[in-house]
Amino acid sequence: MTYDLRRLRLHGLIERIPQSHRYRVTDQGLRVALFFTKVHSRILRPGLSQLFDGCPKAPNRPIATAMGRLQQALADLFEQAKLVPA
Repeated sequence: MTYDLRRLRLHGLIERIPQSHRYRVTDQGLRVALFFTKVHSRILRPGLSQLFDGCPKAPNRPIATAMGRLQQALADLFEQAKLVPA
């Protein structure tokens, strides 16, 4: 935990409260947390939901299509190299 707190402090995301073992989030830390929350809710969650078959399928699923092509290309490379994927 000491390592993680030190890294957050050095990046300016938290600051130590003087004469205590407590920390507080800085303004920059709040902005970074809000940014990652928005990225997760607006980009990662909708994009990753397209990859799983249990989720409702949109008519156009570009991420799922691209992942399918990537998996096929990797399978072809393994076959050409005469390797068996684990």
